[in-house]
Amino acid sequence: MKKSLRPTGSVLARVLMILTLPLAMIACTPTVQMAAPKEPITVNLNVKIEHEIYIKVDKEVDDLFSEKGLF
Repeated sequence: MKKSLRPTGSVLARVLMILTLPLAMIACTPTVQMAAPKEPITVNLNVKIEHEIYIKVDKEVDDLFSEKGLF
């Protein structure tokens, strides 16, 4: 019996699949890109702050501060 040197269809198909597998894996690799924004980042700080402070001082303590001149 003489063996043929020509590959059969299934062997050829396997070789093609093996050769195209790395190409397919490279094509499906995700790409990550970093880019600066085209417009500057703006922060709007239009804030209105209102506060009220209530201080209650005992009459004796108020007299003490006014006599000694601590403040």
